[in-house]
This record gives sequence, structure tokens and C-alpha cells, in this order.
Amino acid sequence: MFELFMPKLRVDTVFDIDLEGLYAQGYRGIITDLDNTLVGAKAPNATPELIAWFEKVKKAGFKLIIVSNNKLNRVSLFATPLDIQFIHGARKPTNKAFRQAMKLMELTPEQTIMVGDQMMTDVFGGNRMKLHTVLVLPISEQDEGWTTRINRRLERIALTQLRKKGIWLEEEKNK
Repeated sequence: MFELFMPKLRVDTVFDIDLEGLYAQGYRGIITDLDNTLVGAKAPNATPELIAWFEKVKKAGFKLIIVSNNKLNRVSLFATPLDIQFIHGARKPTNKAFRQAMKLMELTPEQTIMVGDQMMTDVFGGNRMKLHTVLVLPISEQDEGWTTRINRRLERIALTQLRKKGIWLEEEKNK
């Protein structure tokens, strides 16, 4: 059961994702979380480095959509100026928003990557949908809401179990 919380890939930040390698493997779309994946939970705008990464994603040939559990105002204010599609109030890890995102990108699960900072929502939801899941380190845990703080505690339990089973190996990051 805990295997559903195991990402296919672990990296420090979105900037460490090998876009060309994933494209060569047949992936064509990226669903990404917003808060603590792309920017801190309270950061209203993308950094110049992140804007450059979005351009790199598009130049590599990927479709991109932000799927967030956050409210319309938060997600819209971030994504609209960047001309990035988004789904707010996603209720991850439920399947609906993942299906909706793939439909908007006109892609299948086999062509889709899910990038996020939470095992309980992003990785679990993506794995249940058979997406290629990428776990990034949270940008900042200081401004997280109460549900995310609960999820972080549950993540520690899942990590303990994955380590006991020999599935989660610290040296496997970036592979």
C-alpha cells in the first residue's frame, strides 16, 4: 500500500527535472502543483528563474497545466499573467482534476508527468492515475496551511514504512 506514495523520480526542484530525457521517453504533458512546488505558498508571482523554466518546458515540447487544491483567486493571480492553464480547488488526490487536466492537454496517463511537493496529494494521486510522478522538495514549509501540515506528518509515517521495506533509498534521488 505504501508503494502508492513512492514517486518515480525525486529531485530537489523543478529546475532539476531532465525535460529532454522525459520527452525522449514519450512524455508530452506536465501537470504541476503550485504552492511549494513552483513558488512558496504565499509567493504571489513567479520568479524570473521560474518564468525561464516555463519557457524551457514549452520549448521542449511539453503542454503544461497547474493543478492546485488552492482557491481560484490564488491560482488565477499566479497562472493568468503567465498564460498557463490551471485547475483550482482540485481536491487532490482525487482523480477528477487529474482527468480534467489530461483532457485539457489531450493526453493519456502514459504521456503525462505529475510534479509536486507532497506525497499525500501529488504523488499518491498521480500514481493512482498511472502518471509519471516527480517529487520535489518543498520550497518552504513555513506558510503552509493546516491540512498540508497534517499531510507532512502523514508523509513522515509513509517514509518510515518505505524505508523499512527498503523501497525509499536516500541515495536514489535524481535517478
